[in-house]
Amino acid sequence: MKRFPLALALAFSAAVHSAAFADIQAGDPFPKLGPPALRAALATPGQVVLVDFWASWCAPCKESFHSYADLHRAFSARGVSIVAVGVDDDSAAAASFLKKLNPPFTVAADAGHELVRAVKVPTMPTCYLIDRRGIVRYVHAGYHGEATDRAIRGEIEALLAEPPTHL
Repeated sequence: MKRFPLALALAFSAAVHSAAFADIQAGDPFPKLGPPALRAALATPGQVVLVDFWASWCAPCKESFHSYADLHRAFSARGVSIVAVGVDDDSAAAASFLKKLNPPFTVAADAGHELVRAVKVPTMPTCYLIDRRGIVRYVHAGYHGEATDRAIRGEIEALLAEPPTHL
């Protein structure tokens, strides 16, 4: 019986692992799993969706929530949904975070971490801007204040301006 060289076996294992758990990048479809509120937003025809991953212990997440509240007020009537997906293990800490910020957009919990593992979120916060066909078009790892705000606002405008034939 022939044996695989160890290096070959490890390379095969790494390839299988990375294919099954690949990072979600611009151009990829966003996974159809996670909290029901997120799946509903992604299933709404013609909707542009901003999915944000956050945690109560993340200081930039708190800053980003203020920006997303402004984006929600500016774009929700035009077909943009914002769904903030919390990854906290401590539900009391998450509840306290949300009580202080009182976001006007949808918040859901990824209690079993199924979605955050599938997406391989690189840092907190990270947001994914998804077009009307369910394709990730933009990814923002981290939150960098006004620079991130301007970029996301412009990207949303561009997605909303796309002609229906692009759908």
